[in-house]
Amino acid sequence: MRFLTSGMLLAAASSLLFALPANAQDSSIYVQCPPDTDLHPGGDGIKCEHLVAGDGMTTMADGYPQYIFGFARVALPAATEAESLATGVPTAASGEYPGWVMQEGMLAANAPAPTIEVDEDDELFLSLTNVGMTMRPDLFDPHTVHWHGFPQASSVFDGVPDSSIAINMGATLTYYYLAKDAGTYMYHCHVEATEHMQMGMLGNLFVRPRQNKCDTLPDDPAVPGTVCPTGHTPGDKYAYNDGDRSTLYDKDYPIQIGSFDPDFHDASLGVQPLPFAGMNDRYFLLNGRGYPDTANPAAMSTDGRESQPVSSLIEATPGQRILLRISNLNITRFYTIGTNGIEMQVVGLDARLLRDDDGNNMDYTTNSLTLGGGQSADVIIDTADIPPGSTFFLYSQELDRLANNNENFGGMMTEIRIN
Repeated sequence: MRFLTSGMLLAAASSLLFALPANAQDSSIYVQCPPDTDLHPGGDGIKCEHLVAGDGMTTMADGYPQYIFGFARVALPAATEAESLATGVPTAASGEYPGWVMQEGMLAANAPAPTIEVDEDDELFLSLTNVGMTMRPDLFDPHTVHWHGFPQASSVFDGVPDSSIAINMGATLTYYYLAKDAGTYMYHCHVEATEHMQMGMLGNLFVRPRQNKCDTLPDDPAVPGTVCPTGHTPGDKYAYNDGDRSTLYDKDYPIQIGSFDPDFHDASLGVQPLPFAGMNDRYFLLNGRGYPDTANPAAMSTDGRESQPVSSLIEATPGQRILLRISNLNITRFYTIGTNGIEMQVVGLDARLLRDDDGNNMDYTTNSLTLGGGQSADVIIDTADIPPGSTFFLYSQELDRLANNNENFGGMMTEIRIN
């Protein structure tokens, strides 16, 4: 099975798909994306996403092909026939969109999952379609989306199967979230979470603060985050509603810590999963890649399909402030990452601004940061007084994790380039 190409498998799966009656394809892929009602402060507040859940292949930094479960983004239905002709995406009314989604979604799994970015006060309509496991057609696993750390989650949209809806093969569910509380979050499948997260069903997610809209919103002391800080200039961006510009930044990068056990992944492809207690991760990753692939700015592909789209390369010009949105969804270990020669200012933990009840900033400066599974941190790196051409490293300080399985000098490390 390992030697079959994804194209061969996709062709076989597509033949099976199009052998289905038309109504079988049309009945269960319905994407909800209402028009904006213009009731949102600062303009457009409706955000719509369509993800698919299935399987696919990635490539580790030593060249090893790694089987994964994962999510991928697909386009929403075209609004008009003219848009459909221009983009190749069918309209919902044509009846062709469900078959197109299945075709696009098979073997399209990404590691990590597509990054989701929203603004505070946005309404997010997130549709998830389960396209099934092309390389494991014996599996009928349902999937969910769990927005980890979301503080006002409705039970039905929380993604925990015990109290919400799990999505079976061929079905679609649209999750609804009203984004509150800026910060760095993450999302993952919560069905058989240990297995599905080890296999790669996890991604970056963050909420930008209302304070970023100071260019267009008037000050309103009754609404947190709409009192613009003194010194705000058009275009300023913040990690949180800080009121004092302490979380001001110029560029931001999501960095998701993770690791894979190749034996577990191979066994899952070979129809015999290993015991969870035996997991021994040996590929140490940032955004689904090990070094030197972490420093490749381009999306990576496997068997002709985009597999690892999120680079971990961090770039800035002298004087810029870099916001690192760091999260850890690993299920086996704590990880400590650090920098060499450049300091990190930790301004937020677990999607909360580091500030006490009296309004005093509790941020701190460090060269290392330890995060367990499910934790996140917002870190600012100030490049003032750093000469152009400098390169620093963000890396695991457990040095045995600077490896790609049996290949040394790799793993959980990326570059910070001051250009």
